[in-house]
Amino acid sequence: MNSTTTATHEHSKVTKAVKSWLGFRPVDLDSDQKDEDKVDWVRAVPFILLHLACIAVLWVGISWIAVAVAVALYLVRMFVITTFYHRYFSHRAFKTSRFVQAMAAFIGATAAQRGALWWAAHHRHHHLESDTEHDLHSPRHRGMIMAHCGWFLTDRAFNAPSKLTRDWNRFPELVWMDRFCLVPPILLLVMMFGLGYVLNAYFPGLGTSGWQMVIWGFCISTVVTYHATYAINSLAHRFGSARFKTDDDSRNNFWLALLTLGEGWHNNHHHYPASARQGFFWWEIDISYYMILGMRTLKLVHDVRMLPPRVIDAARNQALNEGSSS
Repeated sequence: MNSTTTATHEHSKVTKAVKSWLGFRPVDLDSDQKDEDKVDWVRAVPFILLHLACIAVLWVGISWIAVAVAVALYLVRMFVITTFYHRYFSHRAFKTSRFVQAMAAFIGATAAQRGALWWAAHHRHHHLESDTEHDLHSPRHRGMIMAHCGWFLTDRAFNAPSKLTRDWNRFPELVWMDRFCLVPPILLLVMMFGLGYVLNAYFPGLGTSGWQMVIWGFCISTVVTYHATYAINSLAHRFGSARFKTDDDSRNNFWLALLTLGEGWHNNHHHYPASARQGFFWWEIDISYYMILGMRTLKLVHDVRMLPPRVIDAARNQALNEGSSS
């Protein structure tokens, strides 16, 4: 191979890498190219650094206001991930205005789990291929680590097929936020520093600072949101009960439902994914569903898709069978 050919080959590799990073590479989630399933450690650097940044809590310390902000941001972003990224963008379980849709996409993106279109495309693919060899986060086929947080660090998962979000691609603001998904979390990080700086300057008695608010309000809160979300892909396909016979390993898990505001009723969801409600009974706590009903009362959402009677009856009969067998 001469020097000209070598230079051309290297230029082609660089061009391909740049296009991949910008989301221009054609996507085939079901291809047989096993090298695409390897973790890209360069892309994983920000993910790793965010986890390591949490250790800085040893230097910035703790204050009640910083912890309160971290908890509040966890709840707000988890709510948007579960309600809008999942039940709205992925399953269209209710309708809302374009403004609320855009605001939800922006707030969801501050959780640093990519844009709403990327998230919805991969989740729709998950339902199409749940726990088959093509499911990118199946514990059965990929193992717990890859199912939990390794899959999205691979070349295969970095981009998402736009054909799976044809219904959303007509909104330029959603496409923009998907392409520039780093903007919202960076803005949140800057806001956290500014909040801590202002509180330290005007309310020094609170004992916080700019960097303390960054570590607690952004880093720790985001990392906890990460792993609570990822637990549905991994733990909710391994631990819990399966009320319904589905073609996958989905499980209902009470503790995960509490942690994720209702997503833990995963077997229910895989049995009937179209509904805005995932806890089928009153004792199956589904906070996101309660919030959807609240937003409906406030006219923020409408056309909420409920459980049809046949699904409720089947769930009730199954629950009675479980009770009699125990």
